[in-house]
Amino acid sequence: MVELLSLMGLNEGQPNLTVPLITLLSDFGLKDPYVAEMKAAAFRISPDARIVDITHSIDKFNVRMGAFILASAARHFPKGTIHMAVVDPGVGTKRRALIVQTKRYLYVGPDNGLLMLAAERDRVSHVYAIVNPEFMLPKVSSTFHGRDVFAPAAAHLANGTPPRNFGPEVKDYDRPHFSKPVLQTDGKLAGEVLHIDDFGNLITNIASVDLAKAGMKATKRLTVRLKGLLLHLSFCGAYGEKRPKSTLALIGSHDFLEIAVNQGNASRKLKVKVGDAVVVSQAR
Repeated sequence: MVELLSLMGLNEGQPNLTVPLITLLSDFGLKDPYVAEMKAAAFRISPDARIVDITHSIDKFNVRMGAFILASAARHFPKGTIHMAVVDPGVGTKRRALIVQTKRYLYVGPDNGLLMLAAERDRVSHVYAIVNPEFMLPKVSSTFHGRDVFAPAAAHLANGTPPRNFGPEVKDYDRPHFSKPVLQTDGKLAGEVLHIDDFGNLITNIASVDLAKAGMKATKRLTVRLKGLLLHLSFCGAYGEKRPKSTLALIGSHDFLEIAVNQGNASRKLKVKVGDAVVVSQAR
């Protein structure tokens, strides 16, 4: 693992990960044997690796939800962590299997946008297609690349195999439309609702850095156009800064702009769903 960190340039100024660390995210749930089979495949190749479950409760086939959860959790792990994510409705088709190398991490998963929200937040260095059969199980199922392709790839990376050994570098990987908001010519930020959490908070794809680039200050009010509504909201530092049942805007713990209702449910109150458009500007 130390050798891999040196190859990636990830151990500079950081304590070395003496034990390889792999995270795992999927939409498989825990009722079936799929998660255990992926872990078994990884441990057979890298028995000293540690595998940390992020979640296996992503809604079935919901790439957007998986991308948000991965982006929220991945950045808190130590440099050199290998993040394996499998929400893969295109398994067995021509969609590619990828290793994405970023400033701090390696991501392993399908080329369907699942990895890129997290990876682009950490600056993508290289993206490689996984095509070398040496780093797959001897028999690859057309319906379970999580076990037969992704888990072995993550395990070989944990053992120190350089990412470039897995296959050719690719540039035309899938960048999902929800990965980046658009700064319009009038200075407004156009994004969308990326996720609705269990509290009903509307989490957008607009990160704090996007607001800063647009010149929007956290000390001032925001104007938010959302599904036909025009909201003038206080830009708060915490939910409790407004009275209960009041609507507000803030940067959540995941570093994305939220529209929330203090001690209430913004999704129900505003009748908003995932994917709805959001346009944000500084209130005059």
